[in-house]
Amino acid sequence: MLVNNAAIGTTAPFLELDEALWRRMLEIDLTGAFLASQAAARLMVEAGDGGRIINIASIHGQVPRRGGAAYCSAKGGLEMLSKSMALDLAEHGITVNAVAPGRVESRIDLSERTETSQARMKTIPAGRPGHPLEISAMVRHLASPEAGYTTGQTFIVDGGMLLMAGVLNQDNFTGE
Repeated sequence: MLVNNAAIGTTAPFLELDEALWRRMLEIDLTGAFLASQAAARLMVEAGDGGRIINIASIHGQVPRRGGAAYCSAKGGLEMLSKSMALDLAEHGITVNAVAPGRVESRIDLSERTETSQARMKTIPAGRPGHPLEISAMVRHLASPEAGYTTGQTFIVDGGMLLMAGVLNQDNFTGE
């Protein structure tokens, strides 16, 4: 089994996003997963027992965020890479899936109960960030024998954040 979880989430407004940051984000968030997956898949094929590859994507692979051109592109690419790998590796008994978390609790959330962090919670129907154990529960399931028939899918674990994309846009809509 391989879980690709390495990522950086730096943001920069599109007009200020320089090529170096763009490339760094893609290298870490997308190319790193590609290289690790290819190496692991080769070992899995050689062993002949199948395997599991699970990529940690993001809801921002499906819904953009301001200043997130590089991050969102990398995570969207990771979702498509997962699907492409699933097609190519299925004949070897290797499943490939992605888990797309929304906001996940961090040390910042625990130490900063600011007005900004409270406002962000209003964009999550569950009213709170996810806990890392809630994300790992999905990963554990996808790694289990019970998920042997599941491949090429993205599983969103976001407390309903993705549902809010349309609502937030509607709330800001001023047209007639």
